[in-house]
Amino acid sequence: MAERDRPHIVVPGLPRSEPFTIPTGGGGTDGSGFSGDRGRHGSTLVQQYEAALAAPVDAPEVSGTYISFLSFPGLELALESLDVQRSGEQPELVAVREADSVDGPVQIATVYVPDGKKEYFLKKLTQYVESSGEDKARNAALVDGIQAIRRATIRELWTDSDGTYPTDPSETRWWEVWLRKRDGNELRRFTEFVAAHGLRTSDHYLGFGERTVVLLYATADQLAEAFHTLDDIAELRQPHAVASFLTELPAAEQAEWVEELRQRLRPASAGAPVVCILDTGVQDGHPLLADSIAAPDLHVADPSWQPPPVHGHGTEMAGLALYGDLHGAVLDSGVVELRHRLESVKFLPDRGDNDRDLYGAITARAVDQPEIQAVGRPRVFMLAVTAQRSRPVAGQEDSTAVLEAGKPTSWSASIDALAFGRAIDDTDPKFTYLDRDEPRRPRLFVISAGNVRDVVGTDDHLSRSDLEPVEDPSQSWNALTVGAYSSHDDMSGAPAGFAGYQPIAPRGELSPVSRTSVLFDRKKWPFKPDVVADGGNVAASPDKTDVDTPPNLALLTTRFRTLGEGFFTTTRDTSAATASVAAIAADIYAAYPGLRPETVRALIVHSAEWTDPMRARFDAESSKTGLTSLLRRYGMGVPDSDRALYSATDALTLVAEARIHPYQRDGSNSAGKTREMSLHELPWPIEQLEELGAAKVRMRVTLSYFIEPNPSSRGWTGRYIYPSHGLRFATRRPEESVDSFRQRINTRARIDGEKPPSLDTEAGWLFGSNQQQAAGSLHTDIWSGTAAALASKGAIAVYPVAGWWKNRAKDDQSDQGVDYSLIVSIESPEVDVDLWTPVYQQVQPTIEITT
Repeated sequence: MAERDRPHIVVPGLPRSEPFTIPTGGGGTDGSGFSGDRGRHGSTLVQQYEAALAAPVDAPEVSGTYISFLSFPGLELALESLDVQRSGEQPELVAVREADSVDGPVQIATVYVPDGKKEYFLKKLTQYVESSGEDKARNAALVDGIQAIRRATIRELWTDSDGTYPTDPSETRWWEVWLRKRDGNELRRFTEFVAAHGLRTSDHYLGFGERTVVLLYATADQLAEAFHTLDDIAELRQPHAVASFLTELPAAEQAEWVEELRQRLRPASAGAPVVCILDTGVQDGHPLLADSIAAPDLHVADPSWQPPPVHGHGTEMAGLALYGDLHGAVLDSGVVELRHRLESVKFLPDRGDNDRDLYGAITARAVDQPEIQAVGRPRVFMLAVTAQRSRPVAGQEDSTAVLEAGKPTSWSASIDALAFGRAIDDTDPKFTYLDRDEPRRPRLFVISAGNVRDVVGTDDHLSRSDLEPVEDPSQSWNALTVGAYSSHDDMSGAPAGFAGYQPIAPRGELSPVSRTSVLFDRKKWPFKPDVVADGGNVAASPDKTDVDTPPNLALLTTRFRTLGEGFFTTTRDTSAATASVAAIAADIYAAYPGLRPETVRALIVHSAEWTDPMRARFDAESSKTGLTSLLRRYGMGVPDSDRALYSATDALTLVAEARIHPYQRDGSNSAGKTREMSLHELPWPIEQLEELGAAKVRMRVTLSYFIEPNPSSRGWTGRYIYPSHGLRFATRRPEESVDSFRQRINTRARIDGEKPPSLDTEAGWLFGSNQQQAAGSLHTDIWSGTAAALASKGAIAVYPVAGWWKNRAKDDQSDQGVDYSLIVSIESPEVDVDLWTPVYQQVQPTIEITT
């Protein structure tokens, strides 16, 4: 994959509109394992294995070879067969990771093969080849799943997520180096190498079981030299113990770290976009926040409240909302350039809590304050405060939870109305009105999914999360709802009081506290969370009776300070995850001034990808219903700032903003009809894709818009359906012309008497019609196929479906039109091809030279 250093391409011009009537129809399809010539397959692997062993080794100390075994996409390797559990020096499985491929995840197992045991796997492979003609080939369980064998590099030993591996091999950084236990001298050999090359290590190291862990400050190139010189390294990770290290330092020593970061800090200008934190207030005097929040940008939702904060939650959120990753900023040795600033509204009183019934009004008032003070400033409203839904009646837990799950409340509906752009009228101090008659001004809200507050150590945490619906108001249709996943499961940096505690969630899995929308009525309520971000982990005591989050499993952030206290603390859960995502949203506004809130939301979701454990669950699920349940647990995965902000030559993202008029009527009060469809004929790298032919490529489509809510609880069907309107997208198929595509999607485009084309779901889509038919105001799907097939898919239609505007003539605002954003990306991970430049050239204005 090429470096992401190109801007996304904002499509100029407007789509073509045409009168529209939706046709009826539906359908769907989809299914693998090793099938082929075992003899040929085994012979190829024998050749690859021998080639890997024959690679030159110029370090006399090395007495073995690291070999990587790659699985077929979507399959797992027989890991136990790769790890030889016998006495003496034997082949040892040292690291396992997954890498993405266009056909699914590939498992990579790296094995250390001692020089005296090189024949071990050669014998297994040869026996497989020799018995390939038999009904049951020998060692088939091991060899069938192996796609390729190659000599390993340090890249294969990196077991954190692919996206966190350093891209610059000359960048000096901290590495967590895991040494395999051989003869008790592995640490001595490693430290001798470090001293000989003038490198730095941590003062302390950790030894447990068969591994010794030490921190090394080096470049990837220097580490690669150690890997080729020593054969003690088993695994590489990101250092995860810095948060606990910093928070445990005395205040005076923390101040030195703070000052060092401030020297490298470049705050954003006064006119930059902001994250507006609706919380307990932000301590603007904190030295890591002071240059990014001005006194006029500190507000209170209630004028009777004192402005300075009393509680620390808002200040903790500010550190993550400003830096995104404060941990990374502290570790970075270069300039930290901030793209956005902060605002704060004290949303909660210093004592007690807001009346539940007033949450919607208080939110509106909180939003109003900064909008009055700084009109027109691009801002992201971040809300990491949620309320529990009513508790189920004893004995009726499941049925009650199902009935309540996903239903709008006054608070979530207020969020939807504010996001849709309703004006705020709070001239009466006790009454807040969201005005439909004023021009709309859409807003972006980033809201936490809420936490499971009573995690139990003995629970299956995924099953528990599936039964815990997201909290109010995160069921909001228009908000970007953020859940949490756990990026750390290493207890090596835990304080002494956590001896014996074990992380509940494996690294990369959903956090034990994160809530989901698995219980939502699938046809009525949207997928939540939309994305997940790092929210730390929870550890259970040895007897499972106690759970807590040690600082090494939490996120570093800014501390609410009292006299003599330090500057750093840790935070966790969906609140922390939400603050990090809000930072990405503000950076998008900074990179692309003028984008709509709908577009910023779409770019974040569009950038998200599932971690390896999440993807493994999607790949193992064969039914579309099962896939949508996983989507309701994980959303679209973890957003990535680089993917949200930049394209690459071989990973092109197109951004289209448009307006559509959903419904029309004949002048009576009867139900309206669908009015128009938008046809986007996007600038497309047709020639380049056709040249790639059968190469595998991927297309992702995200449609984002805001609905006006109908919060009245009257069955949520027909005229009382919750959204004002719905939109959907469809793409042209390889065998279709643009006209036949239009006729398939739009009844009014057909010639009288013409037989409508088939509406079966096209093969290649991950979710297909299940996702498109689901409720919500954001729809995203992923198509995989050949480049030749993708060459003809640059035509995309956006069209309206049911909403309450259609059935209520008096309130229908279709004539004003509604905005939507369409994000389309195409990637060619298998081949090196420039897709970005030819499309960029298509959208550049022609300059005429006159003489």
